[in-house]
Amino acid sequence: MLLELHIENLGVIEHATLHFSAGTNALTGETGAGKTMLVEAIELLVGGRADAAIVRRGAAEARVDGRFDGDDERGEVVLSRVIPADGRSRAYIDGRPATAASLADRARSLVDLHGQHAHQSLMSTAHQRSALDRFGGVDLGPLRTARARVTELEAELATLGGDERARAREIDLLRYQVDELDRAGVADADEDTRLAVEESTLADAQGHRASGEGAVELLRGDEGVDALLSAARRLLDDRAPFADVAARLDAVMAELDDVAAELRSRTEAIDEDPERLEHILERRQLLVDLRRKYGESLDEVMAFHAEADDRLRELLDYDRRAAELDHLLADARHAADDAARSVREARRAAAPELAAAVEQRLRTLALPDAAVAIEVGEHDADLAGDGVQFLFSANPGSPLLPLQRVASGGELARTMLALRLVLTDAGGDDAVGTLVFDEVDAGIGGSAANAVGAALADLGRHHQVLVVTHLAQVAGRAARQFVVAKSVRGDATFTDVVPVDGDARLDEVARMLSGSVTDKSRQAAGELLEGGAPVRDGKSTRSRR
Repeated sequence: MLLELHIENLGVIEHATLHFSAGTNALTGETGAGKTMLVEAIELLVGGRADAAIVRRGAAEARVDGRFDGDDERGEVVLSRVIPADGRSRAYIDGRPATAASLADRARSLVDLHGQHAHQSLMSTAHQRSALDRFGGVDLGPLRTARARVTELEAELATLGGDERARAREIDLLRYQVDELDRAGVADADEDTRLAVEESTLADAQGHRASGEGAVELLRGDEGVDALLSAARRLLDDRAPFADVAARLDAVMAELDDVAAELRSRTEAIDEDPERLEHILERRQLLVDLRRKYGESLDEVMAFHAEADDRLRELLDYDRRAAELDHLLADARHAADDAARSVREARRAAAPELAAAVEQRLRTLALPDAAVAIEVGEHDADLAGDGVQFLFSANPGSPLLPLQRVASGGELARTMLALRLVLTDAGGDDAVGTLVFDEVDAGIGGSAANAVGAALADLGRHHQVLVVTHLAQVAGRAARQFVVAKSVRGDATFTDVVPVDGDARLDEVARMLSGSVTDKSRQAAGELLEGGAPVRDGKSTRSRR
């Protein structure tokens, strides 16, 4: 719902801020006062073309801001458009720069224009198709599921191996890589660490042995540590004050014997082995080469080996798997075609019913001779009947042609009004919150005006409606009314937009009825407002004199 519309320096409007209510909001005023400029302001918010000519004379730029009660959990959203007198227009969403296209995309679920506007939804095939589906309760779920399955299988088949030459090249590369990794036989992520220790041992075998032997001699030789400890121990024999120290010394000597024995064993195990050393150096270089090509660590090299092996097996199994996928894909496409035909049948069944219902509504909206037809999937290739097209004729004997080609702005607006009412009656209107009608009452009066007013009021129970009107029968049924008035001050023209209620509204409706405010026109206006009983904020209100 459009909560607030702020306009600066747009045409004859120097400054205006409008706060709209739920239900139907009527915008009224004398011809030429600038009512249509308000609709143009909204069209700018939905991504319409910006022309520097609409900037008020003497102003640097025009600006339009719309504050909406959003259609999702994000809450309120503010759309803005700035049109410089010289330069390109700028768009903003919640104060952040945006493109006109993104502005239009965000506004699509917020506002819909009906009248002589390029952005009205009824002009698009997508909207006409969506309206038909909602009216007919067409279930698109099976078709979407079937098409998704086709897409999934096509993607899997495309990634299975590409064309034959590409597949052959990939197989050759994978074979080389897998063979290399098979020969390397890397099975332990810590292999290089272990080899580094062994390399260090073999690279200086003589030095290691000399150090070990020297250490054993110092521990166990005639003048070594063991001999000195034994002499010390003998001095403590039968010396009661040192009994505990003697016991600890015995433990030290026993540990020293173990250390010396271990040291001797390891020293004797060290042999020079040039061949083993060469093998280790070659193996470690191989591991370096493998890490350079297949991963930062041996873990990654091993993972690449497994993945490459799986992919190679998959490619070598291509013919069998491709045949299997081809079969599955053929079945999926057949299922999608069947689902598409079911959708087309449902659409074709609903089309004449919707056309007849819209025609019936148009007869009450001053288009008694209007004819409507709906084409569905006229081409054989269009299995689902996506090519939905509304056809229209306003006069007897005129051929039915695409709606956007033959309908005037007023006829388009009334056709959309009729369609909205039909969808609402059928429980299938999921339209946006704010519907803007311009020219909906063009060229009508009397009972037709009453019917249009009643229709807009009816629609206002389900959506916020903004209608530019010159008919009292329409304005009198609105939940809220705004008067657009033009004045000349000095050598400049100004347009003001003010909400009216009570006596002010009574006078405006009286003026709309007779062109002037008299006791008689006020009485008629009072009866109209009393009968209309407009709804505002969910409550019935009645104007008083």
